[in-house]
Amino acid sequence: MISPRPWVGLQLGKWGDGVFTGLIREIGTLRRISRRGGVVQLDIAASRLASGLTVGASVAVNGVCLTVTHQKKSFFQVEAAAETQRLTTLKSWRAGDRVHLEPALRAGDPLDGHLVQGHVDGVGRVLSLRRVQGGWSLTVGLPQELADFLTPKGSVAIDGVSLTVDEGPFTDRFTVNLIPHTMEQTTFAGMRSGRRLNLEMDVLVKAARSGSSWRPATAAEAKASSSAPSLTLDRLLARGFGRLKKPGSKGSR
Repeated sequence: MISPRPWVGLQLGKWGDGVFTGLIREIGTLRRISRRGGVVQLDIAASRLASGLTVGASVAVNGVCLTVTHQKKSFFQVEAAAETQRLTTLKSWRAGDRVHLEPALRAGDPLDGHLVQGHVDGVGRVLSLRRVQGGWSLTVGLPQELADFLTPKGSVAIDGVSLTVDEGPFTDRFTVNLIPHTMEQTTFAGMRSGRRLNLEMDVLVKAARSGSSWRPATAAEAKASSSAPSLTLDRLLARGFGRLKKPGSKGSR
């Protein structure tokens, strides 16, 4: 069973603290993939981003937070452990693939997307990508245990890209709308049905629902809640809320 990683606190400082915004800064290219024991080394060409990175810094690669182990002017190298390979789409990456890149957020940087940790919660699949008025509609299939952490008009990171989900209901899929700018700045234009995607659920939703007492509402509970009388000021006043008590009466101030 996949369990979304809990919120563990956010620290902003130099690159390497591992907090992102879900806004892609460059599309890099995998130059070489090598394996040493259980560790995978990735050489990534990035003409704009590489020169600003340092060894030990964190960078999100298709939404996966990885550590820079080597850096040159136009490329850098990162490593991924076996656990990272197991939880993400990394095993299917090939030399020549184009990948989304984002350096870690620095104190004072604008937060234009949403808070992303680079900790992938699970893998989804493209169910459909269709043209609609003004852009594209992308439908993604995902495990039910991840769907429980979606909220109407909330945020989700898909391959490291911050996107807004639809209004649901969320069962085994969700839909996001992609504007032309997003298609131009990402690799989404070339997606086909069945493509595997790294998914990270909204860290704030995970924090709110990380308590053991939370669980998604059953269908019967959701129906009862929707049919229950709404709470209004008139209903509160009719039941005595807000009435002034006589001086000296119990509860007066």
